[in-house]
Amino acid sequence: MTKPIVQSVTFKVSPAELFRIYTDSKKHSAATGAKAHVSAQAGVQFTAFDGMLLGKNLIVLPNRLIVQAWRASHWKKSDLDSTLILTFSKVPGGGRIDLVHVGVPQHDHKGVSQGWPKYYWEPWKIYLKR
Repeated sequence: MTKPIVQSVTFKVSPAELFRIYTDSKKHSAATGAKAHVSAQAGVQFTAFDGMLLGKNLIVLPNRLIVQAWRASHWKKSDLDSTLILTFSKVPGGGRIDLVHVGVPQHDHKGVSQGWPKYYWEPWKIYLKR
């Protein structure tokens, strides 16, 4: 098993707004620049980045926590889904997302580790400055 990917990032908006960006298809798509179909409901399947990422919401606590079964479309069929845990919390001046991503296959571990900042956190910061 690979090492967990652990990242924390802060933004100058509330945890509730960060949660909405991640769980609202229109906002998620606008913030990342790629089509997404996402939801704030447990049990619902999602896709992001024009179908390159897919999975299912396992647990959703509004404005606080999302747990997803998550995979990239290019992973091997034999690769198990990874588990993504996003925690949203209030910090002075805004909100923070704490990410723990476990079970990412070795062949894509580096790509996923680098992908979160490159495809999510940096574009989100640009989106939020509009």
